Order: sequence, then structure tokens, then C-alpha cells
Amino acid sequence: MKLSEHKRRLIQLFCALLYNCNFTGFAKGEIYQGKLKGACVPGLNCYSCPGALGACPLGSLQSALVSAKYRVNYYILGVLILFGVLFGRVICGFLCPFGLIQELLYKIPTKKVKKGTWSQVLSYLKYVILAIFVIVIPLIKFVPGFCKYICPAGTLEGGLTLTAMKEQLAALTGSLFVWKVVVLLVIMVSAVLVFRCFCRFLCPLGAIYSLFYKVSICGIKVDESKCIGCNICVRECKLDVKKVGDRECVHCGECKGHCPVDAISYKKY
Repeated sequence: MKLSEHKRRLIQLFCALLYNCNFTGFAKGEIYQGKLKGACVPGLNCYSCPGALGACPLGSLQSALVSAKYRVNYYILGVLILFGVLFGRVICGFLCPFGLIQELLYKIPTKKVKKGTWSQVLSYLKYVILAIFVIVIPLIKFVPGFCKYICPAGTLEGGLTLTAMKEQLAALTGSLFVWKVVVLLVIMVSAVLVFRCFCRFLCPLGAIYSLFYKVSICGIKVDESKCIGCNICVRECKLDVKKVGDRECVHCGECKGHCPVDAISYKKY
């Protein structure tokens, strides 16, 4: 593992632990409901995980839209804008526990499915999911559509954990829970074969942060005065980027090691 990747992995692990350091929750099988739960963490991390101290921004957004007929929740909109402007998809590359899980699964030795036109087209699916499951369904059906029908992080961190610890909860599971477990299994198996498949094709939180790629303060940049246009950075990237720092870039920094003229660096202010 390269030094830069090693540092990024440590940051990912630290964030996963920081988000879920309510260790008594794991011991008791109970969800923390203290004052910290009113604050959102940047990455995708289930509110219902026994260890979670904060709320998931995606879940909070859906809850805000469900209650939008009563009031507009400016807090969650402000938080998402703040995270987007400060970090953008740096959050996906450094601060998201489910991104870490996918990267670790991808390290399992097996034949991999490489990117291509198919993956570039499929990368737009996350915007469809954002529109339908995160916005439309909560506004029309008054249920958090993504959390209820899709979210693999919620199933893994909250659903499976709590049902394993509480027999009375396990007895209440039905076809919807089975469906979500199937979705989780498909995504996790796919993550072994396709690099960060959920982030690239399905994650609506990544879709939200990608909207800020032109204005986010943190991230990767290219020194155009040094760049020779070889495009090695794009070809070597496992994601569906068309150029360094675009909407699909998670700013992992792997491209820095491939640049022959050292034209890629992190922004400094």
C-alpha cells in the first residue's frame, strides 16, 4: 500500500470509529438518542446503528421532506450545502464508512470488472435514485424512500445489527427486510468485482456532493501549466472520471502517483 493510500485508509478508519463510538449501544443493542443525534455526520452512516452518535445527512434530508408539509427544515439543507462547499466528494473518498467497506471488499482477490462506456452511463443512475427515492417519494408518499427500500448501509449497520441482538425485533421482520438484505448482498458481492459500485451508480448522497465539484474548497487540482495532456490520470483511475476533480472524482489522490510531470496535488489555502 502506498503511503498516501495508507494515510487515507487511516482517516477512513478513524471516521468510521468516530461516527460509531457509542460502544455501550453495541453492548446493549440500543440506539443512542442523546443530543448529538441532532447533528449530521458528513458520510453515509445509519442513524439506527447502535454505535452511531450522529445522524445520517441523507436520512435527515428525507425526514425533513416527509415533514415538509408542516415546515421547511433549513438546517439539513444548510448542512448539506456546507459539507458540499467545504468538501464535496472528498467526503466520499475520505469520510464515508460505507465507501471504506466497498474498498476493502474490492481487495478480495478475484477477476475485476473494468470501467467503460457501460459504467459511465450507469453513473447517472444515482441522480435518478436521488430524485425518486430521496425527494419524490418522501414528498408524495411521506416515507423516507431510500432508507426504507434501498439503503445498504442502514441494513448492514442498523437492521442486521439490531435484529441479531434483539430477538423480538428479529421476530418482526418481514418481506421488506428480506428485500433489503438481498439488496445489501447484491451490492456487497458487486463491490468485490466492481470498484465502489454503490458510490458510483447508486448513492444519492454522492450525487448531492457531486453537484458542488466546481466550488468545493477541498480536493484534487491539476496545475495546467505542468499538464502535458497525456490523460494517464483518467485512464488509470478506477472511477468514471472524464478529468481529475470532476463530478465522479472522490479525490482519493491515486492519480498523483501516476502523473509523469507531478501536475496533480491537493488544494492548499
